[in-house]
Amino acid sequence: MKDVEVRFIGRIDLAIFRSLFPDITTDEVIITGERIQHIIAGHPNDYERYHIYLQQIVEFPDFIIVANKPNSVVLLKEFIEDKNRFQAILRLHTSVDDPEFKNSIITFMKLKKSRYETYSRTKKILYKRV
Repeated sequence: MKDVEVRFIGRIDLAIFRSLFPDITTDEVIITGERIQHIIAGHPNDYERYHIYLQQIVEFPDFIIVANKPNSVVLLKEFIEDKNRFQAILRLHTSVDDPEFKNSIITFMKLKKSRYETYSRTKKILYKRV
């Protein structure tokens, strides 16, 4: 594996994800330094202010939605108590991927309430927390 900064985020629920993606190989989720820089550049202040939410978003998403890339999903999470809503794109690791890689966060951002509600109504939902 290349010498890349990697931060462990958390673990997805394999029971949920294997029902959607039977070829998934691991429950571990990471984020690389390169992806953190991407988030900081594209969504100023979101990573710095809200990265503390990433583990909960990954481990307890409200919605898992189809993404526009293979083996990737959109995770949506709303924190009712502080009225924050987030979207994270997660690339899933499958048996055809480099065995040293893990599931990884591609991007992450805070969402306005209207966009969160639109996504949860109009996108193809793979999973909804009850």
